[in-house]
Amino acid sequence: MEHKEFDLITFGEIMLRLSPPMNERMVRGDIFEKRAGGSELNVASGVSLLGLRTGIISKLPENELGTYIKNRIRFVGVSDDYLIYDESQDARLGIYYYESGAAPRKPAIVYDRKSASINHICLDEIPESVYTSTRCFHTSGISLALSKEVRAVAIELIHRFKKGGALISFDVNYRANLWSEEECRATLEEILPEIDVLFVSEETSRRMFQKQGQLYDIMKSYCDDFGVKLVATTQRIVKSPRKHTFGSVIYDAATDTHYSEAPYEDIDVVDRIGSGDAYVAGVLFGLLKYNDAEKALQFGNATSSVKNTIPGDLPSSDFKEIAGIIKAHTATGPVSEMSR
Repeated sequence: MEHKEFDLITFGEIMLRLSPPMNERMVRGDIFEKRAGGSELNVASGVSLLGLRTGIISKLPENELGTYIKNRIRFVGVSDDYLIYDESQDARLGIYYYESGAAPRKPAIVYDRKSASINHICLDEIPESVYTSTRCFHTSGISLALSKEVRAVAIELIHRFKKGGALISFDVNYRANLWSEEECRATLEEILPEIDVLFVSEETSRRMFQKQGQLYDIMKSYCDDFGVKLVATTQRIVKSPRKHTFGSVIYDAATDTHYSEAPYEDIDVVDRIGSGDAYVAGVLFGLLKYNDAEKALQFGNATSSVKNTIPGDLPSSDFKEIAGIIKAHTATGPVSEMSR
């Protein structure tokens, strides 16, 4: 693939996450821990930590909270070249409150993101040079669902990056509290012909896209019907808020092959938020680094599984750690219990 300034650029909302510590309840606790997060930032940071160059297009308020987010973006190695700053009196950063769960109590989320600065982003604020600067562009259904204005920008970005020669990656990431299944399906069916790499859950395929039959056939249908090149579907079994099993399936249209491996069993879940984005990051890294769907599967499963063990939205695993986890997961003999 032609060399570009960036390996991956993403587009989406960056939020402030506030969480009560030590499994405290939102309705009772007096303290919140603050962290940066957001689906597309989580993806960009995961790919960056694994060793590729990434950036993000987003809009932040020109205030102390915007500066905090910018600093966190830089800390995880993501370029802030395409961040746009909102200097208006109404500028604000979207917030969400997350309460972790402990069986039988489930996790809880409260969103406070209405009228965030990202909803006022305009195409003319984004430099034309970005569209030919990256090997891959990624966004998600969350961005399309935020508002009609953000949706129009996101769809136009897909068109422009595709024209600029980028591989287009899209995570459906359906959120029922943002838009209806009917609106989502109608919107996505229009852009699917431009998507190269599609991340979609089995539940979303069956409920929102109304597909029937075996999972392998459902995944292949996106390639047959819309020309998608690769489809990835995660498979998570939630035994309790603190104990999960995780695996996935990838279908590669070029070889007409479904790839899978033994799942990661009994993951000790510290924080589930961002683990789906970590999976996307691992898959995209495997594709961009090796152009290999099987390696993409291995990196996706490993990065997602490890992210579950890390507090906050953002991952913190580098290539050495993930490569070691993949090696241990695929080993047939004894495995050391400590890295030393």
